[in-house]
Amino acid sequence: MQKIPGIEISVHEKSKRIIKIILENEIIDKLIFPFNKFDLTALELKPFTRFTIAKSFDDLTNNQLGILLNSILKDRSTGCFVIGPKNITSKINDKFLVKLSTAITHLIGTPNYDSMAGKYYARFHVKHEDNSDSYLRKAYRNMDLHTDGTYVKEVTDWLLMTKIEEQNVVGGETAMLHLDDWEHCKDLFNDPVGKEDFIWGSPKSKNIDYKVEHPVFTTDKDGLPNISYIDQFPEPKNMKQGNFLQRLSDALEESKNKVITELPVGYSVIANNYFWLHGRKPFKENKELIRELLRIRGSFFIN
Repeated sequence: MQKIPGIEISVHEKSKRIIKIILENEIIDKLIFPFNKFDLTALELKPFTRFTIAKSFDDLTNNQLGILLNSILKDRSTGCFVIGPKNITSKINDKFLVKLSTAITHLIGTPNYDSMAGKYYARFHVKHEDNSDSYLRKAYRNMDLHTDGTYVKEVTDWLLMTKIEEQNVVGGETAMLHLDDWEHCKDLFNDPVGKEDFIWGSPKSKNIDYKVEHPVFTTDKDGLPNISYIDQFPEPKNMKQGNFLQRLSDALEESKNKVITELPVGYSVIANNYFWLHGRKPFKENKELIRELLRIRGSFFIN
């Protein structure tokens, strides 16, 4: 594994495709000053400040971290990493984690505008009671495997999810699946229906007033499968498309090669959105359950 000052790099214990990056205390301590230079309002309203804290972070690693993160995400054999502090201290509060997540993503690319939140990132809670129109906040339902950005016009190359807070939680593990490990990929990818244009809409909470059309499956530069799919939002045009989506959904959820892992508080998971799918297992019911997540998604730098 590559060596970078102040950082531990290893293969994740649950999957050889996921790289685990642990930030030593010295890195965290050195981030406090540059992070304190900007409050969250400045980061939200002045996009260049996000690049400033990203550069400060990269400088602490002799400008090696950004290169590493991009190489992981763009390599089909990996395409995913988890990253977080070795020790959670009082310095690592919710504002620090927003800034850390911002710095990480701005070493990778440019975030999309998140219409649900009205800014470049979204923070949302999962609680015992929920009246939302999406599985995102429904604690006791399985969130099936999916990719992000299926219903927007923006390019969504990658996504980041950071666990900001968690209390009284049992279950709710992260589920992930790499397309090249999916037993049924070849069968579904070779079905011509998967390469037809599907209509994709979204519920009102997403604040998107249009629909898009695109296929479920495309190919990368090497002819390997890419996927853009979420179970809630396709609007099949006919019986053929409807039955294909049911087969696809069943085949994904029945996969024995899903990676099931618990993401610690303070950690982020970042994945290539073309060949990694992600979901969440149901929580065990608890009236005091609280989880807060942060989401950023976007495109790789063109250069």
